[in-house]
Amino acid sequence: MQVLRSEGLTPPRFQKILLSVMADIFRLTERPNPDVFYTRGDRNDPRLGDLVGREEKDFDSADIVILGCPQDEGVRRSGGREGAAGAPEAIRRQFYRLTTFNVNNRVFDLGDVRIGDTLEETHATHCEVAKTVLDAGKRLIVLGGGGDISYPDGMAMAEVFGAENWIAVNVDSHIDVRSDEPRNSGTQYRQLLEEGHLDPKYFYEVGFQSHFCSPVYYDYIRKLGVHRISLELLRSRAGADTEIKEQVRLNFIKHSSGISAFFGFDMSAVRAADAPGASAPSPLGLRAGEFIQLVKYAASLANTKLIEFTEVNPNFDHDDRTTKLVAIGMHRFCSGVAV
Repeated sequence: MQVLRSEGLTPPRFQKILLSVMADIFRLTERPNPDVFYTRGDRNDPRLGDLVGREEKDFDSADIVILGCPQDEGVRRSGGREGAAGAPEAIRRQFYRLTTFNVNNRVFDLGDVRIGDTLEETHATHCEVAKTVLDAGKRLIVLGGGGDISYPDGMAMAEVFGAENWIAVNVDSHIDVRSDEPRNSGTQYRQLLEEGHLDPKYFYEVGFQSHFCSPVYYDYIRKLGVHRISLELLRSRAGADTEIKEQVRLNFIKHSSGISAFFGFDMSAVRAADAPGASAPSPLGLRAGEFIQLVKYAASLANTKLIEFTEVNPNFDHDDRTTKLVAIGMHRFCSGVAV
């Protein structure tokens, strides 16, 4: 779509092609389950289920788009516990029960990426949909599914904004740079780095725990010059977002409005007491309040284009604590972003 803008097409011609591209993203996705759109039927107490658009006609006017990727093939390949495929719908059920308080942006639910016969096919479809949404000037909230979707999301960022014009922040207890074959939920950032989609000096590993990290893979990112902010380093400051703010700030100052940001939140980064329904839970991790603080920081950056929440496993989510936490994070993003 960027090419279309540069060719000087007449408005009617451009509109015709635009409508064709929009039709493609609806062909590549499945509409969200209408049952998730909660309503109290009370005009004095509207909920997000009353507010968020879900019809194709609502896409054009949206500021923020929600997209699900209901698969956990990458988790299965890496030997993790399956169940993340059910996360997008489970998260939506909690999100649409929340109130519209301070949500002034127009939000649209595009539904879920059509799942292919292989993870590679699903990633290709996911990337095409994400590119179209980003190139249309929307901000994108992606609901996994496995953390492997950071690969197609990162590819979309690189292709729309340029490989050297985006910052990636991986908030996770793991660093996800395995050299495994085939690809899985631990290889995504190595793929982005080695294929040239992500500049290591614009990559931030945040909240990782040393006991979950291979010394070999840690040395790999260290030698590349990747920014490394461990859970311990986050905890050494008064606020969980203080350290990342300081490290990210200089890159934005240098590039002004020319650099965009991506935040990937793997819910395994949050301690099991607050997020029991994760693919790889741990007794240590971010507290719920710290997690929300980081999401709010992502929302505060003018150029945050894509935020994803991954590795939620509803099968183990006692009292829906994890899906509720993600839903609140989505609410804080939608209410905190200035569009």
